[in-house]
Amino acid sequence: MPEIWAGLDIGEKHHHAVVIDADGKRLLSRRVMNDETELLQLIGDALEISRDVLWAVDINTGIAALATGLILNHGQPVAYLTGLTIHPPTPQN
Repeated sequence: MPEIWAGLDIGEKHHHAVVIDADGKRLLSRRVMNDETELLQLIGDALEISRDVLWAVDINTGIAALATGLILNHGQPVAYLTGLTIHPPTPQN
């Protein structure tokens, strides 16, 4: 099990990043532009907390390509976690 988890809510112009530990404590939370410099800073900040990170993105194509590529180039694992997994639709009566 990884020491920390880093999740990216992918957006067209910016993403929201949250890093939590095994107890669910929020260690980092911020908006980052979909920009190489800002994403590299985020990756560096997460890796300063721990080298044992599991990254997750909610979109696995197009606008997530830069973030996913940079994370993979740092030798980090990336998982795809759909929005429906996090927020499943509620059944209708």
